Amino acid sequence: MRALGRSVAVAALVLASGCGGAKPPEAQAPASEAPPPPMPAATGAADGKPVTGISDRPTGEGASSRPQMNASAAQAYSAGQQAFASGDVAGARTQFQRATQADSKAFQAYYSLGVVQERLNEVSNALSSYRQATVIVPDYEPAIFAYAVLLARGGKPDQAIEYLNGRLAAMPKSAAVSAAMGEVKSIQGDSRAAQQYAQEALKKNPDYAPAMITLARDHYRARRLDLALYTLRAILDGYGPENPPRDKNNAEARLLRGLIYKEQGNRPAAIEELEKALNARPDLVEARVQLGAYMLESGNATGAAPVLEGAVRYDSRNVLAHLNLGDAYRLLGKTAEAKRELEWVQKADAQLAQVHYNLGLLYLFSDSVPGTTPGQATDLAISELEQYKKMRPRQAGSNDDTDELITRAKAKKAMLEAGAAEAAAKTAAPAAAAAPAPATSAKPAASTSGGSSASFPSSSPAAQPAKK
Repeated sequence: MRALGRSVAVAALVLASGCGGAKPPEAQAPASEAPPPPMPAATGAADGKPVTGISDRPTGEGASSRPQMNASAAQAYSAGQQAFASGDVAGARTQFQRATQADSKAFQAYYSLGVVQERLNEVSNALSSYRQATVIVPDYEPAIFAYAVLLARGGKPDQAIEYLNGRLAAMPKSAAVSAAMGEVKSIQGDSRAAQQYAQEALKKNPDYAPAMITLARDHYRARRLDLALYTLRAILDGYGPENPPRDKNNAEARLLRGLIYKEQGNRPAAIEELEKALNARPDLVEARVQLGAYMLESGNATGAAPVLEGAVRYDSRNVLAHLNLGDAYRLLGKTAEAKRELEWVQKADAQLAQVHYNLGLLYLFSDSVPGTTPGQATDLAISELEQYKKMRPRQAGSNDDTDELITRAKAKKAMLEAGAAEAAAKTAAPAAAAAPAPATSAKPAASTSGGSSASFPSSSPAAQPAKK
């Protein structure tokens, strides 16, 4: 279980490492601050069909006209949504592309196509699809928001800010554009500006949930965990009858609160929030990775495997999902599948020390590993664990069983070599007994040794180090 703990502990960094920002002392929730005004739950698209990833109800006044999809495009669009819901991201991309081909004005299909292209790491294609949605409907806020945030996450926050400033000039009453600016500023590390823009968005439209998520996420990035929880409570729980929950089923809010509870060591509450997040949004990869990590920590590899398989379906490049899925397969005895996942991680991130530890466990404890003999597997276990020792992060006061595992692997190797030598000796003994006696000579040849001239190797060929 110690091995499991270190394996899944990496998963806790999924969102935290991406948020950045300094780490000032955590602020306390102000007791005198009045709760925000009520916000009803977010609704679906204006035509009754939910758009992949976000509501597209206009947040400002004077929204431009929106063309209706033709029947052929609508059919492909619906098929794309179904494929996405099942985790078939590539299939969803194909269907959304068909929708845009069937109707060049299908702006919602272009937006949803951008969402799945972003999941598939087709960044330039995603940006192009988002832009095309705004060419068809210039004030289409989901595409504006997604385009700007993708630019910022791709290391181009200044370009995103310039783009949003132009949109703010054209759409001064849009809550979505202000919230997008807040998100970009938060990614850039400007927490003060991020909070101001998010508050401006709520002044324009108190019903816009993503603005409150931006507030909470910025507090989280800046390590103001109490303020983040305070904001999330307004979204999910409310502050009594006069201030009911703004959006009690908001999956992103559930995920964020789950991550904070995990940092605080509140395991039951974290698991509950992550499960609720996935019930509302099965495509939330971060929630899957975190929940799968909890399951592995408790030894529930059977439950963790399908959760992590879903994470890989929705994000095939997620290193931590593959890493923990490999460990789940190892515990389930699916050695070939575990080896496949861990070798993928090794190629995807050569600097990740943990994969060497997990491979060491796989080679040491598996009954058989495809493509290796028992002796070769033991040598590989020693090699991977030694590599982990060289690369592992140094943490004062942390328990580490790597040396113990290496000693165990070396003992196993010695036992295999001894067994191989004994088997070779037993095979050779009958052959020696069956050999004809040498002819008697008048003058036997001089011997330099009183023992047998036969010799045995010190180790079997199977125990020699495998070439990697």
